[in-house]
Amino acid sequence: MISTLQPQSKYVHPLARFVSEEAIALILKVPVEKIREIRCWARVILVVGQGLSRFVSYADLPPVVGVEAPTRQDFTYWSKRWRKLKIKHAPDFWATFYANRFGQCRDIAELFNWGQLLGTIKLLLSEQIIIALRSIYVEEKSYLETQLYLCASKSELR
Repeated sequence: MISTLQPQSKYVHPLARFVSEEAIALILKVPVEKIREIRCWARVILVVGQGLSRFVSYADLPPVVGVEAPTRQDFTYWSKRWRKLKIKHAPDFWATFYANRFGQCRDIAELFNWGQLLGTIKLLLSEQIIIALRSIYVEEKSYLETQLYLCASKSELR
């Protein structure tokens, strides 16, 4: 008798730490609400949702703040993936992802952490994307500083 049950893999992909619903939703061009389940397998990610069942490569995902910073091995995974896709830089949705993350920052320290991460990976991004993200970063920083100033002014008036 041949067993059809395969043992679960104990291997965790090094890029699994960058898995996020927001990034996967951008890759698949679906709203986050449509995603019901994300299963991290040894070599790929299975995304299941309403009318959706797709595999996603770990190497498609952008790095995020709050986990270990990208390593040389991570850069190797990304460059191999892009070579296979015949692209020179990170996919365009990375810019959308980071622009969204900048807009979700609640304070300057959080925005600074995202900016530091982008400084780490800027070699992966095209010149146009770097310029666009810098502009968005400056706008968000200015907005947060204005909010901080307004809050400080209100507390002084009391």
